Amino acid sequence: MIVRFLPLILLLCFACGKAATDTAESRSRKIITAGGTITEVVDALGFSEQIIATDITSTYPASMKALPSIGYRNQIKAEGILALSPDLVLIEENYLNPDVVDQLKAAQVNIQVFQKPTTVEGTRTLVTELAAFFEVPEKGVEIIEGIDADLEALDTYLKTQASKPKAVFVMARGPETVFVAGDKTFATEIFKMADLEGTATGFDEFAPLTPESLVQMNPDYLVFFESGVQSLGGKEGLVKIQGIDQTEAFKKDQIVALDGQYLSGFGPRVGKAALDLAKATRP
Repeated sequence: MIVRFLPLILLLCFACGKAATDTAESRSRKIITAGGTITEVVDALGFSEQIIATDITSTYPASMKALPSIGYRNQIKAEGILALSPDLVLIEENYLNPDVVDQLKAAQVNIQVFQKPTTVEGTRTLVTELAAFFEVPEKGVEIIEGIDADLEALDTYLKTQASKPKAVFVMARGPETVFVAGDKTFATEIFKMADLEGTATGFDEFAPLTPESLVQMNPDYLVFFESGVQSLGGKEGLVKIQGIDQTEAFKKDQIVALDGQYLSGFGPRVGKAALDLAKATRP
């Protein structure tokens, strides 16, 4: 009887052994991420311990900042990534230069490309795709349910508010490099979520901020990344931006600064970020 079923027993043993090997290999996988939102989702899915290096936009969770950095966008070189011998590289679409991607593929590096979300629906898509890739679809569903719960909390709060403040997002990288976010930017979407009226309209993407345009926009609130305020020397350094002292936002000290990845990343915390922004712009 045993002899009769021996082939089946051996097959089952082989399958179990292969599954155990595959699981062990996946747990020891060495991952490099390029894009803060991808990094955040990978962490939420439970795989951050496999990340051996990442880019400088990957600031959440905080433990990522202690890892080796591969740089930022067009500064990233294939040699720096290959030197770390990754098993897998996860990148945001168009984040790396095409020639860098080609070099990595030529070196037979496993590259997976995902689109960076700019809307909540895009966030859901990214979570679903990464959960499918890591073969943990149930965890993806759990994350999306958390996002939906945060959005419900946001909606509940906004229903108690009658005002719709005017706001402008300012991107500062020192007093000589200051831009304002127009249409088709993350600010457009996050302002909409927080029920804010963006007054920087009529142009797409980011444009240099001039004293005249800032006075003309005259928002109730000026929104910055925390790193942008720091680049100006702190809140006191905002006066270095010409024309800012003539805005209602500055006169009333209505300046909002939030973490860059938190505010613009559209990761799993997007609902919380929109709620924090909504509350920060309403006394």
